[in-house]
Amino acid sequence: MNNRLSALRVFRRTARTGSFSRAGRELGLSQSSVSRIVAELERSIGATLLVRTTRAVSLTDVGADYLARVEPILDALDEADHAARGTGALRGTLRIALSSSFGLREVVPRLPNFMQQHPELRVDLAVSDIHQDLVTDGVDIAFRLGALADSTAIARKLGQSPRILAASPTYLARAPSITVPADLAEHCIVVGPGAAPHALIFTNGERRVSVGVEGRITCAANEGATAVAVVGLGITVSSIWGVRAELERGALVRVLEDWAMPPVELHAVFSPGRPPTPAARAFAEHVANSL
Repeated sequence: MNNRLSALRVFRRTARTGSFSRAGRELGLSQSSVSRIVAELERSIGATLLVRTTRAVSLTDVGADYLARVEPILDALDEADHAARGTGALRGTLRIALSSSFGLREVVPRLPNFMQQHPELRVDLAVSDIHQDLVTDGVDIAFRLGALADSTAIARKLGQSPRILAASPTYLARAPSITVPADLAEHCIVVGPGAAPHALIFTNGERRVSVGVEGRITCAANEGATAVAVVGLGITVSSIWGVRAELERGALVRVLEDWAMPPVELHAVFSPGRPPTPAARAFAEHVANSL
């Protein structure tokens, strides 16, 4: 029975990572051992679960259905093991999806303390400014900024940050006076995938204005916009999280502080179709508390 459970865990990790070698690294096994274990599982079942190519492995239709059926069982066993230990210590691998800006600036610095508390836990970071598919990429927890699209995934709001304007002192010294939102029209660095001109909403007491912005520079990701602002090429629109370090050292200063914009929400999003793993829940709580 134990061998069958071990084989199921190996199959799940291989399916989620799309790689025998990667699954082996996470599980402490050789690539050949992972391949052999999955092949033996397929023979015992009498069905092909994975399609092998020279570049990757992927689930067959039968394999996808099989994984959907066995994964809740494995998750329940992991939960039972975690509860039975009674120590709160976590094991296994936690796969975290992060953006390059918020993830590297705010999440990664919070990892050392968490991993010190759970020395038997392995962490796999998937860093990308493109939203990963939580199921296909085997993600246990993703950190997402902004409004969430409709989804079957479970999400937990961890907090929110003011959205602010920031520019370098040198840029502001040579730019025309910026005293009201209307002055921003051609100063902002436009950020976002396929970045395009858009409108910003500002409030000041009961006043509410919308300003269309179209700068000379567009960036697909916040980290690029922050760097561009630091070298004096425009005003960036960001959460506090995205420019905290630059503000603290004076490389950027806030602009139009009397005017507010809608805050940026942070959510932890868990893989749909199954309960969040103990490690995913614990790390979400860790980040929420430390923020």
